[in-house]
This record gives sequence, structure tokens and C-alpha cells, in this order.
Amino acid sequence: MVALPPALSITRRRLFSVAATSAVLAAAPLAARGFGSGFTHGVASGEPSHASVLLWTRYVGRGESTKLEWVIAQDADLARPVASGEAIASFSSDYCAKALVQGLEPGRWYYYQFIAPDGSKSDVGRTRTLPDGKIDKFRLAVFSCSNYGFGHFNAYAHVAEANDADLALHLGDYIYEYGRGTYPSAGEAHPQRMLWPDSEIVALADYRLRYGTYRSDPDLRRIHQLLPMICIWDDHEFANDAWQGGAENHQNGTEGEWEVRKAAARRARQEWLPVSGDTYAAYEVGDLATLFRLDTRIEGREQPFNLGKVMAGKKSPEEIMAALAAFRNGAWADPQRQLLGAAQEGWLGAGLKRSRADGKVWQVLVQQVVMGQLATPPDLMDALGSKVPDYARARIAAAAMASKAGLPANMDAWDGYPAARERLLASALDADANLLVLAGDSHNGWAFELDHAGARAGVEFGVQSVSSPGLETYLGSIAPADLAGSLVRHNPGLKYADTAQRGYALVELTKAMASAEYRFVESVRARSTALAGVRRITSAVGSNALQV
Repeated sequence: MVALPPALSITRRRLFSVAATSAVLAAAPLAARGFGSGFTHGVASGEPSHASVLLWTRYVGRGESTKLEWVIAQDADLARPVASGEAIASFSSDYCAKALVQGLEPGRWYYYQFIAPDGSKSDVGRTRTLPDGKIDKFRLAVFSCSNYGFGHFNAYAHVAEANDADLALHLGDYIYEYGRGTYPSAGEAHPQRMLWPDSEIVALADYRLRYGTYRSDPDLRRIHQLLPMICIWDDHEFANDAWQGGAENHQNGTEGEWEVRKAAARRARQEWLPVSGDTYAAYEVGDLATLFRLDTRIEGREQPFNLGKVMAGKKSPEEIMAALAAFRNGAWADPQRQLLGAAQEGWLGAGLKRSRADGKVWQVLVQQVVMGQLATPPDLMDALGSKVPDYARARIAAAAMASKAGLPANMDAWDGYPAARERLLASALDADANLLVLAGDSHNGWAFELDHAGARAGVEFGVQSVSSPGLETYLGSIAPADLAGSLVRHNPGLKYADTAQRGYALVELTKAMASAEYRFVESVRARSTALAGVRRITSAVGSNALQV
């Protein structure tokens, strides 16, 4: 890995200017603001390849569209430009502008800037192309589940300060769709993190404004300025527990057609992030790895099961267990059930084989939901205590009964699609892949060994959330160490769990091993880069096993 150049400096004046702008926007009535004029949200980059990168900015001018110039150079002063061009910021794209820069050298850091017709300039951004040929080390800063209302994005701030990553990955739930006072509730919401719009986002204008609110956060703005980011969506970029035909948090009767809402969510995301229009894609990291960016959420996913519905109306424990057994042996085990969809599944299987044939060491799945098998310990009810809310107690009781019936608790993860998981793991074994799965969504930290028919098929690092609360919020009466220990003991493939801390993971790939350094921030209630601790877990190449 080429040594990282120093992070771009932001003067005290500029730093406080960004923070002040965010505070002003948060305090302003919705009808009275549009994030100002000029360059409103800094710069960002994404979709890196060996020779190209996608640049992003937002510029609000006086007319319906503005032609911007951009320049990219190998030095932070932009004194030695290597390419330049034009980009359009228009009303039709919410004044967001993108530029695909091609013809760059592999494995290099570059600096870039946008210039408006009046001579005003954007922040200077830093980006990097992916390496080609031989490479010894590559580091990924991996994020998931960043809920603006719960607190500060200190995980982003720490990555910017540490300055030791080559590329950022966001595994989804970059934004949340809920209205103010819902999630977080009024009592949980951070008083300085005012959400706009204040209602649930449904229409295109709503999604745009929510992205604008999130992107006004100074630490999110900063990490985009310093690192290229590969982003994938999860459900909350659309609506909670989304699938191809709907979502738990979408009501056709009051919120319109699902396809209209889904299209609005995709368009706003496409405008506000440095992302391509491809639902899934592969990225080559020299001879070290192929990163497969997947969609487990929108295009191929069949409707998630609901254990509550399976047990509904059953009055005795015997009736409940009989219903769960019938579900386990029937619908849940359906061999045709889809999560990726047939087209993506076939693409991934061929890609795993191609990656290995090309001599790549690691095959990394950049995807949304936990793949490892995770069941609730039946004895967890005994440890709850009396202070657990009724809704949480009912949820744990249902999950414990499901566990006794041989079923997992979370039907929204790969556990709800066991046949699809087995097909994927079988294709990884068939390709002789060194499979590394990255997962978000759960808000907690996990490390799994993945098994297929008794054979070790890969490993998984599930990363904790940036700010969204985890199991500690409704299982707070159980000491986190006790809860994690119980989960690990009950689930053979689970080798590590953290159920109470926020942060991110720094994943390092080398020819000999893959490792995840879970970095836990002290808090999200105050803006800080202080860490509460770290935990490093490794997997030797070819072992499909973890050292914890």
C-alpha cells in the first residue's frame, strides 16, 4: 500500500464555518431554507476504478442550471493538473453535479476542485484510484447505519483524523426515512440534531431534503472530502424492511404506490451521492481482491417472513411449536426462495470464479445484511429482569420459541432466506474463493465463520452502526458481556459479538490475512473522536476461520 499523504487541512475558521452552517440549517424553518447558494455541501467522490473516479458537488446558482469547471491534480495545491472538464448543476438534479474522470493512473491519490462561473471555488477534495497489478495491503473504512437524530457521526470524524484508510465503504442506512419524533423518539433525539423534513419522507422533495440535511453534517462532509466512498443502499434509504414489492413502513393507502416512492428514493440518492446507476458492480483491487457490491434489498428480495404472523392465533405452547415446525419445514426452507434474484446470483457466481482465475486473493462481498446464522438463546428470558419494556419482552419470548423450533430470530437477514444463502456459499466453495462477507444493518458488531454442509465456506465481519442504537436499547438490563457471551455460546458459527457500542471497522486485506479492527467511539451524544476501545479479529487466507 502506498503511504497515505497528509489529510487536507481545514483551518479553524473553515471548520467552524462548516459547523455553524450546519447549525443554522438545522434551526431554520423548512419553508425558509434551501441550504443557501453557491457550493452548499462540499465535495465527494466514489465509484473508483484503476483509471477513473466519479466526482460530486452541489452548486446553487441564480438560474436553473450552472456550468461548472472541474480540475484534478496530483498535488493538493492543484498546481499540476492532469485533467479538467465541465459539469452541470441544474434544478432538475437538485443542483447536484457529477463528473466521471477517466484516464487516471492506478493506485494514486488525486486532488480535485470545482469552479463556478463567478470564480468561486468548492472545497479541495482528495480521492484515489484503485491499484492495479501487485499490491501488498489495502485498507477499507467500513460504516453502516448512520441515524442523524440519535447523535453525532463520530465514526466518520475518527476515520478522517486517523487517516489510515484507502477507501470508505458504506453498507447502507446512510439516511433514515422516519419523521421527527419516531426513530429516534422525542425523548431519544439529540437536541442539536434537528431532522428535516420533520415528517416521514415519501416524495422526491422529501428524500432530497433529508439527504441535504445529512450531508450538511460536518463530519460526513469531511469524510466525503477525504476519501472515495463506495455506497450501497439498505432499507432505510427507501423505507423500513423494504423488499422488491413493498416495505413494512409503506402504506399504499396513504403514501401512494410503492414503485413511485421507490423511484423517488433512488433518484434522490443518485443525485446526492457519488454513485453509479448500477444495482450491483465489481471493483478490482490489484491482485489482492475483488469487491462485489451487492443488492440484497430492492431488486431480487422476496417479501420477508414475519414470525409473529406464523404464531398469530395460536394459544398454547404446543400449537405455537407446531406452527413453527410447519413453517420451518415449509415456506422458510423453500429451495427457490430469492434474496439476490436469479440474475444477480448468476453474476456473482461467475464473478467469484473469474476473480480466482485472475489470481485475486480475496473475494469480498460488500453487502447489507448479516449472513451468519444467529438464533436467540432460549434461556435469555431468564436474564431479562423486570425493567424490560413489554414490547421487548414479547419479541424476545417469540424469538426464544423460534430458537427452540430450530429457527433464527431475524427473518430480514440472510437467516430468512436459507436456500439463497446455501446457494451462495456453495458457489463460493465451487470457485475456491477466499470469501469475506461484510455486513451492516444490525447496528451491532459480529464475526462469523460461515459453514456450508459441514465445510468452511468463508468468514463474515458484521460492523456496528455509526449512531443507530443496538441491542443495548431494549436489552439494557443484561450486561453487554453476558449477552454477547450467551449469543456466542448458543450459535456455533458466531465467534465474536459486541451488542452495545457504536463506531466502525477498519478492514485490512493482505496476501496472508484479512483483519477487522472494530473501533468503538466513546459516545455519539457529544462530538468527539475519542475511542472507548478496539478489538482486532483476523482470518488467515485459505482457512475460512477466525482468530478472535
